[in-house]
Amino acid sequence: MKSLCSITFATRCVLLAGTLAVASPAAHAQPAPSTKPAPGKPAATEYKPEVGQEGKDVVWVPTSQALVNKMLDMAKLTAADIHYDLGSGDGRTVITAAKRGARAYGIEYNPAMVELSMRAAAKEGVAERATFAKADLFETDLSRATVVTLFLLPDINLKLRPKILDLKPGTRIVSNTFTMGEWEADETGTASSDEGTSYYRTALLWIVPAKVDGVWKSAQGDITFKQEFQKFGGSINVGGALTWMTAGKLRGDRITFSAGGTQYSGTVAGDTITGTAVSGGTSREWLATRSK
Repeated sequence: MKSLCSITFATRCVLLAGTLAVASPAAHAQPAPSTKPAPGKPAATEYKPEVGQEGKDVVWVPTSQALVNKMLDMAKLTAADIHYDLGSGDGRTVITAAKRGARAYGIEYNPAMVELSMRAAAKEGVAERATFAKADLFETDLSRATVVTLFLLPDINLKLRPKILDLKPGTRIVSNTFTMGEWEADETGTASSDEGTSYYRTALLWIVPAKVDGVWKSAQGDITFKQEFQKFGGSINVGGALTWMTAGKLRGDRITFSAGGTQYSGTVAGDTITGTAVSGGTSREWLATRSK
């Protein structure tokens, strides 16, 4: 396995959630429509992928089932979620999500893997909730997603990061092993070793934060937020006197911070924040609107 890793880094490979694929212009074709096997139609000759197999710009490395379970646990995935797995490989993450009741979608470039995944979903009885498509992960519309899982190398994560940060606040992103650059994970977990695997056991969770950077108007004064991903600082300007914020925290669309002895908490909805301000044991409504 070490030799595989050294080869892939030397050739600038893309590690997908079940697939280690070499990045190249040819690997970014337009998405093809998703298809499902007709009921009762016999499957073609069974395709059996092998770890480390080579194909068209592809070396396949699966995510262990233990880590799949851990990733979905950390995302707190439920039947109410819409899940996308970027680079779905043999489909195990999508199938596991579908078994938990979610509507799950697998995005995979290798058409043989797509067909294998569809057969596996049908065998597991979740074909109605598990959909697979041969598509380019960079071109896929993720706007409906509430949970996104991936197994990508850091440079690919960085290319995807702007798209991910534009998703609805509160969307949960879980990565197998690899980071999002300076965007620190909100949570890190480790799966047990199974399938003889002692590597790729780390899961990292990010909660897409609301965008609050800028100046906001409120009854308490002008509020200036300086945001860096889920972290922020800033000040409240009351008649020219600045009160600095402390303990600022964003988790999805929920914001909390302290300033001048008052604890603020609220929900961000576009250009409006509504919530409560607590000071001296007294709670009052708090409203802020973005001015620029």
